[in-house]
Amino acid sequence: MILVDSSIWIDKLARRRNLQTQALEALIIAGQDIGVGDLMLVEVLQGTRDERTYRAAHARLSEFATVQISDHRVAVQAARHYRCLRGLGITIRKTIDTLIATRCILDRLPLLYSDRDFDPFVQHLGLRSALADPE
Repeated sequence: MILVDSSIWIDKLARRRNLQTQALEALIIAGQDIGVGDLMLVEVLQGTRDERTYRAAHARLSEFATVQISDHRVAVQAARHYRCLRGLGITIRKTIDTLIATRCILDRLPLLYSDRDFDPFVQHLGLRSALADPE
């Protein structure tokens, strides 16, 4: 399974074409198992502007497996990851990104993302980028 970050879903639903949305399209066409994290689902749906857009986004994302991002194990390890990166002089801006990266690291799930806050997790903590490491 490849987990897809909310920024990619937002671009995909808005029909923006970029490297990541093209990669997502290719993965879907290839029949790759795609996951939508519960936190990503919240981020995408809360950003919809009207009921019609909300329903369309919810229907589209419901076509894919939902992955629970956090639990006790992930929360504790995410704090460790944050502290480790902070010790290297790297500050991750969003707690949600730390939780997402940690779930992916623990479960060895590649992440399709465009947010640069995930790069340190790839460089220092073993997060697998779906672009660099396709299954």
